[in-house]
Amino acid sequence: MPTKPVTELDRPRLIQLNTRDNVAIVANDFGLPGGTVIDGGLTLRTFVPQGHKVALVDIAAGAPITRYGETIGTAKIDIIGGTWVEEALVVMPDAPAMGNLPMPAATLARIEPLTGWTFEGYRNVDGSVGTKNILAISTSVQCVAGTLDYAIERIRRELMPHYPNVDGVLGITHSYGCGVAIDAPGAAVPIRTLQNLARNPNFGGQVMVVGLGCEKLAPERLVPERADGHSGKPAVRDILRLQDEAFSGFGPMVDGIIEMARDRLEILNRRRRETCPASDLVVGTQCGGSDAFSGVTANPALGFASDLLVRAGATVMFSEVTEVRDAIHLLTRRAVDADVAKALIREMAWYDAYLDRGGADRSANTTPGNKKGGLSNIVEKALGSIVKSGSSPIAGVLSPGERANQKGLIFAATPASDFICGTLQLASGMTLQVFTTGRGTPYGLAAAPVIKVATRTALAERWHDLIDFDAGRIATGHASIEEAGWDLFRLILDVASGRKKTWADHWGLHNAMTLFNPGPVT
Repeated sequence: MPTKPVTELDRPRLIQLNTRDNVAIVANDFGLPGGTVIDGGLTLRTFVPQGHKVALVDIAAGAPITRYGETIGTAKIDIIGGTWVEEALVVMPDAPAMGNLPMPAATLARIEPLTGWTFEGYRNVDGSVGTKNILAISTSVQCVAGTLDYAIERIRRELMPHYPNVDGVLGITHSYGCGVAIDAPGAAVPIRTLQNLARNPNFGGQVMVVGLGCEKLAPERLVPERADGHSGKPAVRDILRLQDEAFSGFGPMVDGIIEMARDRLEILNRRRRETCPASDLVVGTQCGGSDAFSGVTANPALGFASDLLVRAGATVMFSEVTEVRDAIHLLTRRAVDADVAKALIREMAWYDAYLDRGGADRSANTTPGNKKGGLSNIVEKALGSIVKSGSSPIAGVLSPGERANQKGLIFAATPASDFICGTLQLASGMTLQVFTTGRGTPYGLAAAPVIKVATRTALAERWHDLIDFDAGRIATGHASIEEAGWDLFRLILDVASGRKKTWADHWGLHNAMTLFNPGPVT
C-alpha cells in the first residue's frame, strides 16, 4: 500500500517571532508528540498542543521567558529545552510602572500618503460618511425597551417594505437611565456613550428618542446638536414620552413611535451611496477569543491594513485597555507628542484604579479559551493584541464613549468585553469593525459591518460560513503579512461600499449594544 507523501504542512513547525525569544509556538494543527525532532536538532520531551510554547533552550528557575522579544514571565522551576512551557510554569510579572515610561522621539518617521483609494458610502450633512443606512431609535431608560421592541417589529413588518433603500431599523436599548446616581462622576461615561451613539454616521443624522417621562436621564440629554443649520435645541418631534397624557393606552403609544419612524424613514430612503475617499472611513479594530496565533497572523495582517488606512487618511481605532496595559511601554514612544503619551498613561491609570475598586486586577482578563489556545497570561495576550495597531504614530486618545474628531490612529479606551468595546467604538464614530479571533465567535453588530478574521486556517475552514477572512495563510506560508494585509484592506473597502456582505450581516447575527457604567447604581 503506497504511503502518503509528507507535505510541508506535515513537517514539524515552530514559530519563533524574535531572535531574542527563548520559546516558540507549535504551528502544526494537532500539536506535536514527544520525541519529535525539529529542524536544528531540538527534540520535544512531551506532547505540545498547537499554539503552545516550547522552550528552545534550558531556562533556569526565575529567569525570563521571552516572546515577541519581551518578557512574558519568569520560569517557576527549571525548564529544560524541548519542554512544553505550560501556563503553570510561567510566573506573571508586574505591569509596567507608569512613572518612567518612554516618551515620543522628537521627530517621528514621515508617513507616506496612500492616494486614490475610495469606497461607496452615505455622506451626511455634518460631513461624516456611513457604511450603512439605518434608522436608530434611542431610549432614555430600560422601562421603554419592551414597548420599543414591539413597535420595531411592526415597523419592520409594515413600513420597511416601502423604504427599500434603508438597511434596517435598530433600537438602542440599555439598562441605564433610572435607579442610578445620575450626577456621579462615573455617570458621564454611559451618558456620553448614548449621546454619541445617536450621532453614529451609519444612522444618517435622523435622531429620535423614546422615553418614559419620570426617569433621571431626561430624553433631551440624548438629542445631539442639530447639524441641519437649525437651533441646537432638540425639536419636540425628536422625543416621544410614553407617559404623555395624549396617549390613552398601549396602542396609541406604539402608533406614535411608528409615525415618528415613518418621518425619518422618508428621509433615509432618499440617501444614496456616493464615491468617497478612503479618508472618510472610521474603522474599529478588536480581538476576541484570542489565541497564540493572534499576534502571529490575524493581528499583524490587521496591523498592516491599519497602516494602509492611516496612510490613506482614515481614522483607525484600537482599544481594550486591559489588553494594552502590559504593552504600554511599547506604545507611549509611538505617540505623536508627549500630551498623547500622557493621555495613554491617564487611561491606563484610570482603569487600574477601576479594577482595584472592584477587587480585581488585569489577570482576570485572560479566559479559559485564551489559555487553551496557548496564551499563558495577560502579558503575552497584550503583546499580541497591540499588533492590531500596526506601526503608525498614535495621533490621539479617547476616554470611554468620546467621539473621534481627528484622523489617524486613535486609542479609544474601552474595556476588553467584546460587546462593551463594540458599543463604545460605535459611540466614537466607528462605521466598520474588523474583529480577529483564534477560538471563533459569531459576534456581530447591527449598527456596523463586522469583518471577522481567523488566526488559523483550520478555524476559517471549519467556520466557513462565519469567518470572512483567513489570516492563517501567514502561518502556513501561503501568504506574507504584507499580502494578507493588502487583501484585508481591499476587503474593508468592499464591505464599506456594500459590495460584499459579512457573514454576521448575512445571517443577522447581531449582539446587543452594552453600556459601560462605572458609576454607582442606587
